Parts: sequence; C-alpha cells; structure tokens
Amino acid sequence: MRDLKIPDQRHPEKAHRPDNAQPKKPSWIRVKAPTSKGYMDTHKIMREHKLVTVCEEAGCPNAGECWSQGHATMMIMGEICTRGCTFCNVATGRPDALDVFEPGRVADAVQKLGLKHVVITSVDRDDLEDGGAEHFAMTIRAVRKRSPETTIEILTPDFLKCDPSALETVVAAKPDVFNHNLETVPGLYHEVRPGARYFHSLRLLQRVKELDPTMFTKSGIMVGLGEKRPEVLQVMDDMRAADIDFMTIGQYLQPTPKHHRVAEFITPDEFKSYEKAAINKGFLMVSATPLTRSSYHAGDDFARLRENRLKKLGQA
Repeated sequence: MRDLKIPDQRHPEKAHRPDNAQPKKPSWIRVKAPTSKGYMDTHKIMREHKLVTVCEEAGCPNAGECWSQGHATMMIMGEICTRGCTFCNVATGRPDALDVFEPGRVADAVQKLGLKHVVITSVDRDDLEDGGAEHFAMTIRAVRKRSPETTIEILTPDFLKCDPSALETVVAAKPDVFNHNLETVPGLYHEVRPGARYFHSLRLLQRVKELDPTMFTKSGIMVGLGEKRPEVLQVMDDMRAADIDFMTIGQYLQPTPKHHRVAEFITPDEFKSYEKAAINKGFLMVSATPLTRSSYHAGDDFARLRENRLKKLGQA
C-alpha cells in the first residue's frame, strides 16, 4: 500500500471551497421522488449484500427510475475516494482495505436482481499499487461465473499512478463494455478534475482497443460547467481518434454549494444538436440528454450498440 497523504475524513477539502449558489433547476431537469415497490426491493437487496451504489453516493437524479426497474450501478472498493474532483459528491479521504468478499456479494446481487446487463464502477484508489485493477477483474469473473448470460459494463478509474499492466489485468477479464469518463473539456481539468490528466484518460481508452479490438469502449462528459461548444466538438474528435464507440453527454448538476458551480443549463434542443454532431462524427452510439448519465438505460443502449456494430459490418 502506498504512503499517500490522504486526510482521514470525509470531504475534508470541501470545507475550504467557497460557496457557489445553486441555481434553480429548469423544468426539464426535475424528477419525481422514488416511491415504487421496485425501488424499495432494489434498496433492500443492496443493503442485504452490504453493497455501495454510485446512484446513492453521487446523488444521481435517475435513481428512482432505474431502481424501480431493478437496475443499480454498483460501486466497488468502498465509498471513499482518494481524489477530490470538484463536480463529484462521493466522499474523499483515506479508504478502508479492500473487502475480498465483495466480488462474490456483487455476483449474488446481480443474480438475485436477475440483471441482463450490469454496470460496475468504483472510487479512485490511488493508495493501491494496481489502482484496484485485480479487484475489478475478480468482480467481473465472479459475475460471469454466477450469471454467465449477463453482460458486464465497467466504469473504471484512470489508473494514472499505476503500471500499464493494471489496465491489461482489467481488459483480460473480458468485460463487454469498458467505460472511462473524460468528464469535461481539457481546459477545465484544472478546476473540475485536478487529480486527472485529459490525454492520459484518452490514451487509456485507446489502449483498451489496442489490447482487444472487439471490446466496446465508452466515455462521457458533462456540460454546463463553463465549456464552449467548439471545445465539446473537439472532445468528440479526440474520442473518435481514440476509436471510442459510445459517447454520453449529460447536464452537470451541482451536488452542494461547496462543489463547482453550474455555469448554465443546456437546453434539450442543444443536446439534440450535440447528439447529431456526434453521430455525424462516426460514433456507434450517442446518448445526449439533460438527464443522461453513464449507466442510464445502459442495458438497452448496449443492445443497440451491438446491433449498430453489426449494421456497420453489414451482418445485421
């Protein structure tokens, strides 16, 4: 384990951030509070298996809809991240040791929920030599063994501080979709994602394709952080140069006054314009709406992604 200077408390750095007023959300952003039986059943299964979900930790606006259908994005390796991105509501501090039984519990929950497609993500674990790569691989293998028909999508950290073999470990476990979000345009990284490097993240996704050309790759950004349209279009070009198959674009929503401010709310028509631009640039799949998140409708999107590849290859 690395000797990193990570404060042993939740959100320590946020106390030093200035307050940013949270603007009133427009009508197209508002969602209903979750009340359905399906939501409660999913919540019960997550608690019974002692699993963390990014839906809860990040305050996803789609949690009510997704959990009502039994879909929850499981967050492995704990609930405390070693980084402090200014857009993210996940706790920052010194994480606990890895739970070796977690992969089995994830597999049990996937089987119990009867998931056809599961999304598995994690916090950043810069304290680990491999960034948690082997834990990802163990979780993928456990789900495969218990639910062989379930397709698996992973949303990984950038493994910035790790040996290149860390990425190879994850790819060798054969997830169906490898997702790593760029999150924003490069000019905002120093404000929004200070612990990361734009071109490293881009290269990570490109390397996945080099290791396994058949694996689907996916990445997403938020808009409304202060980026300009030409910058977003350049990110699209960068993603296509890295042979990324699927792009997601969603509205940034400020979790608390201590987080990065919302510069603007992008209208649904502007999202449609971004979607059209991305499709014209050659992505197999694009999801661009105010409420789009990496795992929102991920199962349906994966089915379309496979279909679109077959069409492109002339096999559909």
